[in-house]
Amino acid sequence: MTSRSSDEPHRAATPLELFFDLTFVVAVAQAGGRLVHSLAEGHPGHGITGYMFVFFAIWWAWVNFTWFASAYDCDDPLYRVATLCQITGVLVLAAGVPRAFDGDYAVAIVGYLIMRVALTFQWLRAAHDETDPAARRTALRYAAGLVLVQIGWVVLLLLPDAAWKWGFVPLAIAEMAVPAIAERDRPTSWHPHHIAERYGLFTLIMLGESVSAATIAIQTAVDDSAALGKLLPIAAGGLLIVFAAYWIYFAVPIHGYLGSNRQAFLWGYGHYVIFGSAAAIGAGLEVAIEQAVGEAHISTVAASACVTVPAALFMLTTWALHSRHHKRGRVQQMVLPTATLLVLLCTFAGKAAVPLAGVVAASTVAVGVVLSARQG
Repeated sequence: MTSRSSDEPHRAATPLELFFDLTFVVAVAQAGGRLVHSLAEGHPGHGITGYMFVFFAIWWAWVNFTWFASAYDCDDPLYRVATLCQITGVLVLAAGVPRAFDGDYAVAIVGYLIMRVALTFQWLRAAHDETDPAARRTALRYAAGLVLVQIGWVVLLLLPDAAWKWGFVPLAIAEMAVPAIAERDRPTSWHPHHIAERYGLFTLIMLGESVSAATIAIQTAVDDSAALGKLLPIAAGGLLIVFAAYWIYFAVPIHGYLGSNRQAFLWGYGHYVIFGSAAAIGAGLEVAIEQAVGEAHISTVAASACVTVPAALFMLTTWALHSRHHKRGRVQQMVLPTATLLVLLCTFAGKAAVPLAGVVAASTVAVGVVLSARQG
């Protein structure tokens, strides 16, 4: 297990990586379900805070594996077994998501412990096999960082429940500091095209959660003809938002921008918002559906905000991390920020909020295509 070349031709995601990604569907669905319940019951503070904490754990587990695999995936039997152990940890984490929303992080930390044992083994194996002393030091720093931070989480688990309020954020910062510290002398040889593909595939999985929510709206409308007129516009608007989100994210190739850790760290960490908001659009659609049929105890404006706010976050963050690096001229640069504001304003359009936001999102794509064609 030695470093793979960062300019290796035809580098693509492997079936094992895709299998690893699919296990996160369960965890994301669990987090989304709990978010829907909290928002529909009128407890946005509890729901959003719990979602942000739980989604951080889901996202960071995926990030840890993805960047390691980009640099050291040798796909031999030992590597596969270690990865399957990490998948087991992800499934335990997913099982602990409902408890974590209620402040009980024990199962989630056990899942992380399983993942961390396997990943630490992977880094130690890389350090043992590396021929470059600088690369060996980087691998050892990663292994040490993983162990130290995981000890911190276990200690936090043993402290009184109130300690979580003060300990979570510092430990989350420590987690994200490990790569920066480990790679300060020699960056790992991650592959820009491979990383861009992996992030794109995970974005598709997150958007898939929203497609599922739109499907639920259509199914509910079909089963209840009396609600047909209320739910089909929500389903149509939701699909337009998801289709536009896909188009906006994949409109331009990003791998050419990821030339070094300086760009990659901000880009990679920023995807916490992209992934989280993409999945939250689906949760918001479910809340809007429940409100439309009288099952949610919130106002129309609040239900609409559950869709428009994550949609706007997705658009603005995608512009900041992706699109702005490929736009030419002030007009092109202002398309997505302007669309973000318009989507937020749709919140106050009453029952037409979600379909109107969908029209705005689709129009944004159309305007972007026209401007690119004129300047291309």
